[in-house]
Amino acid sequence: MRKGICVAGNMIVDTTYPVAGWPNQGELVHIKDGITQSTGGAVCNVAVDLAKLDPALPVQALGRIGTDAEGDLILKTFGEHPNIDTANVLREGMTAFTHVMADVHNKQRTFFTYLGASARFTEADICWDSVRADIFHIGYILLLDALDQPDEEYGTKMARLLHAAQAHGLRTSIDVVSEAGDRFKRIVTPALKYTDYCVINEYEAEQTTGIPLRDADGGLIRENLPGALKAMKALGVSRWAVIHAPEGGFGMDETGAYIQRGSLILPKDHIVGSVGAGDAFCAGVLLGAERGWSIEQAIDLGIAAAASSLSDASATAGVCSAEEAMGFYKKYDRR
Repeated sequence: MRKGICVAGNMIVDTTYPVAGWPNQGELVHIKDGITQSTGGAVCNVAVDLAKLDPALPVQALGRIGTDAEGDLILKTFGEHPNIDTANVLREGMTAFTHVMADVHNKQRTFFTYLGASARFTEADICWDSVRADIFHIGYILLLDALDQPDEEYGTKMARLLHAAQAHGLRTSIDVVSEAGDRFKRIVTPALKYTDYCVINEYEAEQTTGIPLRDADGGLIRENLPGALKAMKALGVSRWAVIHAPEGGFGMDETGAYIQRGSLILPKDHIVGSVGAGDAFCAGVLLGAERGWSIEQAIDLGIAAAASSLSDASATAGVCSAEEAMGFYKKYDRR
């Protein structure tokens, strides 16, 4: 019997620099004290979040890291959680890394990424017989160069991989990176045909479906959310299409029912950083799916997991157990 969640894709080391504002090109800005280094990317974040939300859940990590200190850091971080299986993590070359410029004034983050070993991760790196999980989650589309390549039969190599995962009895899940550019429809859309769960933010959903989800003032266009979710389902998402935003979580299940759940109103001193909050939300939703919960319950766990993540500047350190996270609903009101 299959049990647990396999997380595949990007494994990255993030170095975060607190900066005193954002300069114009060619100008200088000061880096403040408080530089930190931590693991990041879809695999590191979601796998660790899952391991912390449910220490009894079997979690498998799949991907490529380098034979360098950054790769050592990733394995050390995974090793702090006995329920994470790293037997299928491959090592070669340099580990992917991101330099995160975190504006101390407006809390906005800007990312400079080197794809490294993760860019060469392909289906050939996966032994499907060794994947014992129930759910196969992969991210981020648009940041996995080899899998973002075209495929004559399936559209992209990622779509081919997801089809293979389903053929091996796995429920599939995807996440996307918030990239600027016009690649969404060309690269993300083919993957949706072989996706059971799609958990992305409002920007990524807008880019994928073409349906506006933010107005000129930055406000969430709530009346467009059901249409965007319906479009994601029409593109192939078979079970849950889910959109997360600071305002809450929004989803559509197998029956086409629309769910909206407001986020938690957190005190200002609770919010230390937002790096990894989207991955924490995703981990909560996936854990709910693995446990057989309703989409409404799963989104609530996603919101709670994201709220716990916000309590620390790194991507995963703030995440607590699912039971502790759900306790936030007794402390804080919803939007």
